[in-house]
Amino acid sequence: MDYPLIYERSRKGRRGLRLVKAVPKAEDLIPKGFLREAPPRLPEVDELTLVRHYTGLSRRQAGVDTTFYPLGSCTMKYNPKLHEEAARLFAHLHPYQDPATVQGALRLMWELGEYLKALTGMEAITLEPAAGAHGELTGILIIRAYHEDRGEGRTRRVVLVPDSAHGSNPATASMAGYQVKEVPSGPDGEVDLEALKRELSPHVAAIMLTNPNTLGLFERRILEISRLAKEAGVQLYYDGANLNAIVGWARPGDMGFDVVHLNLHKTFTVPHGGGGPGSGPVGVKAHLAPYLPVPTVERGAEGFYLSFDRPKSIGRVRSFHGNFLALVRAWAYIRTLGLPGLKKAAALSVLNARYLKELLKERGYRVPYDGPTMHEFVAQPPQGFRALDIAKGLLELGFHPPTVYFPLIVKEALMVEPTETESKETLEAFAEAMGELLSKPKEWLENAPYTTPVRRLDELRANKTPKLTYFDEA
Repeated sequence: MDYPLIYERSRKGRRGLRLVKAVPKAEDLIPKGFLREAPPRLPEVDELTLVRHYTGLSRRQAGVDTTFYPLGSCTMKYNPKLHEEAARLFAHLHPYQDPATVQGALRLMWELGEYLKALTGMEAITLEPAAGAHGELTGILIIRAYHEDRGEGRTRRVVLVPDSAHGSNPATASMAGYQVKEVPSGPDGEVDLEALKRELSPHVAAIMLTNPNTLGLFERRILEISRLAKEAGVQLYYDGANLNAIVGWARPGDMGFDVVHLNLHKTFTVPHGGGGPGSGPVGVKAHLAPYLPVPTVERGAEGFYLSFDRPKSIGRVRSFHGNFLALVRAWAYIRTLGLPGLKKAAALSVLNARYLKELLKERGYRVPYDGPTMHEFVAQPPQGFRALDIAKGLLELGFHPPTVYFPLIVKEALMVEPTETESKETLEAFAEAMGELLSKPKEWLENAPYTTPVRRLDELRANKTPKLTYFDEA
């Protein structure tokens, strides 16, 4: 269906509002060199046209409120609207307010930190990081500061990362100035323990692991990995992207991890991606606490306050105190469910994934690492089918596709995570659609989708010559 862009609806002289001329004038407030020489090329439309345009666009977007969203490793689960109401209660606050006037907000942050420490087995925490990858960077910078403080900053220059890791792991380590070395997976999909042993040395600063890993498998040898890391003076870093599978049942701190980053926008239902800002708190064991970002939220005799008394801190990593309204939503989620509810949610995420995995296997899909998978699994279409074509075909059948071509160790990977919030009927309908695609003619699959607002793109051309503006720059 052809959908006109807002510029195509523009009509000269048409407008929806009239701005009052500023007094004093703009040129009296802004240096001339910063003023436009000509008005911006904005579309000229009336207010109703503008409202209908953006409302129409919103109805053409796929989101977890409108469709099943099995995006593996991204945990796109439903966000209860009650939490949006809770966030609105704090929307009037300003980050520059005197702490004495925002004791409720500070108490909420402190309590959330205590809950997260209890759930992860950590001993200190920061709520500042703005997203998961930002939390990763914060955690690695803390580890770097720790080694530097011990006089080992120049010798420990390597970070070990599994070949199944999220792409942000090696990117984060590299951004922090480390050399990244890849550790292969074994035939069972878990970290190859012998290969890891060969890489451990006094030059290694950290090991970054996700548990369960991106294949949905729990690293059963994690205690042995932790022991080896400790003996080598290596810090063990936990990528919290997959905590959703084990929250309430197992704690990274008890597995031997020294640093944990959490994705509140995954595990604790804060809106994800375009739905809102993320939040990536970082928890650490006591020996790393001195290096946490400032300020931290503390409780004293006269109430809650922001503490900057941390001389070895890596400094601020975020303006103000994190994405506060995301913290409110996560606090509400934990308080609503309690520990029994969190455990049930994790258990249902595993149950749903295992059920859907069996349904897809019955319909001809292969699961190359078919161990006791947790909250997600990685499937492959039958020989002769491409993961990309399956994904595009799903769009035509009304489903958002799973993650494709990741992890890189699985060819034609379809990474599926149904989450705990989906019903049995939804999972069965998705499996039926996946099975139906295998009966479609090859030509149909290669040209799908057909009725979506945007048809299949030339992805190679889009990457090589992206068109980032409506107007041709020439």
